[in-house]
Amino acid sequence: MPSYYRLPEFSLTDQAGKSVTLRDLAGRVWVADFIFTSCGGTCPLITAKMRKLQEVLPPEIRLVSITVDPARDTPEILAAYAGEHGAAGDRWLFLTGDKQALYDLCVKGFKLPLDTEGGTAAEPIVHSTRFVLVDKRGEIRGYYSGIEEDELKRLAIDANRLS
Repeated sequence: MPSYYRLPEFSLTDQAGKSVTLRDLAGRVWVADFIFTSCGGTCPLITAKMRKLQEVLPPEIRLVSITVDPARDTPEILAAYAGEHGAAGDRWLFLTGDKQALYDLCVKGFKLPLDTEGGTAAEPIVHSTRFVLVDKRGEIRGYYSGIEEDELKRLAIDANRLS
C-alpha cells in the first residue's frame, strides 16, 4: 500500500472542547473526512457512511470528521451533530478550529479540493466527499469515495491491514 503524503502538524478542537493535534492521533490508524453540519447536500450521506465504518472497523481505528465551516460549527454544534449521528465518544472526533488552519489542512495537508465561493444553496461550501486513510505515523495511505459501497469495503480492508 503506497504512502502518499505526510500530514503537517495541526491543532484543532474536538466536540468536547479539547485540543487535538496530529501527535494525539499518532500510533493509531484513522479515517478522515470533511463536512459541515448545515450541509444539505453530500454531508449527511458521507456522515452516514462514516457511521457505518464505526460499526464495521475495529474499535482502535479512529474516525475524524473535520468541519469546513468553523464559523458555524462550534464544539457545541459539533457535539449535537455527533449525537444525532451516533458517534461513539472518543472514537469518532469532530474537529473545528481557525478557518485558515482548517482550509490549509484540507487543501495543503490532505490535498483535497475546497471552494467556499462556488456552491449552491444546499451546499454553499464545495468540498471533497473522499475518505482519507491515515496510518499510525500520520501518513496518508489512501483516498476512497465516501459514497460508493465498494470503496468503503476497500477502505475497511486497507484500514484493517494497517491497524
